[in-house]
Amino acid sequence: MPTVKNIEGPYRVFFYSFDCHEPKHVHIQREKLTCKFWLEPIALSKNGGFSPRELNGIRRLIEANILPIMEAWDEHCGKDR
Repeated sequence: MPTVKNIEGPYRVFFYSFDCHEPKHVHIQREKLTCKFWLEPIALSKNGGFSPRELNGIRRLIEANILPIMEAWDEHCGKDR
């Protein structure tokens, strides 16, 4: 599970290796809570317990870090995915 480095905050931002066949997305974890956001366009895919308010903050975090997240995806899964 590759983790996107240098993103500030209480969240782990990561990908699953077996998810590379799906459209570009990122998983977010804090403690036992998880969610998944599509990246093109940025949209919530799944929520595993975050409040709507926190999801809005996570969306802003993704928007602010979209370039390093996309670079990490391309590095791990390839640019053609």
